[in-house]
Amino acid sequence: MKLAKKTSKDDYITHLRLVLLGLGVLGGISFMIKLIAEFITYTGRTQ
Repeated sequence: MKLAKKTSKDDYITHLRLVLLGLGVLGGISFMIKLIAEFITYTGRTQ
């Protein structure tokens, strides 16, 4: 632990942006898959 150094604020912000971008991309892909599946399985019935 003595060799570990604290990351700079710029590095932290860069990593945070990459993580948030990855989460956004994965969320968008899963949303599109769910949307397409809903359109495919839609039968037009009302409850």
